[in-house]
Amino acid sequence: MDSSTGERVVIALGGNAMTGPDGSAAPREQAAAVARAVEQVADLAAAGAGLVLTHGNGPQVGNLLIKNQLAADVVPPVPLDWCGAQTQATLGVLIMNALERSLAARGARRPVATVVTRTLVDAADRAFADPAKPVGRYFPAAEARRFMAIGQSWRAFGERGWRRVVASPEPLEVLDAGAAEALLTTGHVVVCAGGGGVPVVRDGDGGLRGVEAVVDKDLAAQLLARRLGAATLVIATDVPNVEVGFGTPGARPLHRTTSAELGLLAAAGHFAGGSMGPKVEALRRFVAGGGRRAAITSLDRIADAVRGKAGTIIEE
Repeated sequence: MDSSTGERVVIALGGNAMTGPDGSAAPREQAAAVARAVEQVADLAAAGAGLVLTHGNGPQVGNLLIKNQLAADVVPPVPLDWCGAQTQATLGVLIMNALERSLAARGARRPVATVVTRTLVDAADRAFADPAKPVGRYFPAAEARRFMAIGQSWRAFGERGWRRVVASPEPLEVLDAGAAEALLTTGHVVVCAGGGGVPVVRDGDGGLRGVEAVVDKDLAAQLLARRLGAATLVIATDVPNVEVGFGTPGARPLHRTTSAELGLLAAAGHFAGGSMGPKVEALRRFVAGGGRRAAITSLDRIADAVRGKAGTIIEE
């Protein structure tokens, strides 16, 4: 990447970037994990890229849901969209602090800002009729029944117990992308659309209201990247490459591919629906929508992936 161009790059940090190595979401472990995750980002920011960061928030929302359940007899539980907004702000502050510290260590200065972001979904999306996205931890049946009595959907997962399930509707528009655009033009690194953004629907009077749902963060990231005219979208996860035949003796890493080839592989069932599938689909949509380069790689290879030198690279 030519740092003088300041071309725009969107980086989606996976949930493993926000927790300790053992998955711990204790505050100290979260802060340390974020500090590690932004090291590669700081190199790109110091080089002059127009950077936008998105991030996962599953463990953090899960913790808030636990607090909701344990304290339900003391304070009213807050809805899922409120949990999403709270974690966007919390993680945004952690990322801002860590990135500013990393930039200072490189002798560089860039302003960093967080935009708590809403994502528009369709109230008639069929996902609302059949909630299937698990959130929070596993609980005994008695606890699940207590919350089903107030209108929540829960499903049994065998011996592991019961888990709440919510809708995961298709993201239609990142509504606050204009704020990110304005900040980018003034040189800011922008953190937004965390956790896919707070899901909202438009009522008959044109007003917006939050809904109990989860938006896939990678599908939201590609919408955001296209809206901002980004040249590159990188999804950072816990593996260096996408694998064809994952979990089989014939598994092999994909290095360079096209959106058409990925489509054929996806149709053949190579990418699991709950993990790699949405990531692959997000990159396909970004490149098909005019993006120059998309990549999936591990956190420690983000900068190389932006340059097209690491991970699974998708270009037309």
